[in-house]
Amino acid sequence: MNSLHDMDLFAPRRLSCGILILTEQQELLLCHVTGQDHWDLPKGGAHEDESPLQAALRETREETGLDLAAHALRELGRFDYRPKKDLHLFATLMPRFDVALLRCESQFSQYATGQRLPEMDGYDWVRFERVGERCTPKMTAVLHGRLNLQRVLDELAAMPRVALAA
Repeated sequence: MNSLHDMDLFAPRRLSCGILILTEQQELLLCHVTGQDHWDLPKGGAHEDESPLQAALRETREETGLDLAAHALRELGRFDYRPKKDLHLFATLMPRFDVALLRCESQFSQYATGQRLPEMDGYDWVRFERVGERCTPKMTAVLHGRLNLQRVLDELAAMPRVALAA
């Protein structure tokens, strides 16, 4: 008889979908994860009825307040991320804006107090070469190892610009 641990081997990998928001100044928008030491992309789990694109757009809207246009995104693909989780990433090029305008509407309950806190509590434009100072080693491996941020930026340069929703 298989143990519960053995059954885990056959569990489907979870999928987290997100968007790399880049500027022409070789910067990536990162979000500070509340209660953690690291920063991350706006990303999160896809709902059962969502495509990766729909999930990435929803998660970005929930975690930043940015309502991005699907047609201005470039699909980067699916990446092995953690033992039981993959990333499906998209990218867009935007003009630099004041990150103080961003707000996270998605919340979680703090374990010790039950207090509701935003998933993300800060935002910053981070130069490509400094991403590894802010992100986890796993995320850095995706952004600098499997992806080349400068190449992604170059490929986005010919695409239409994204306007922020009113």
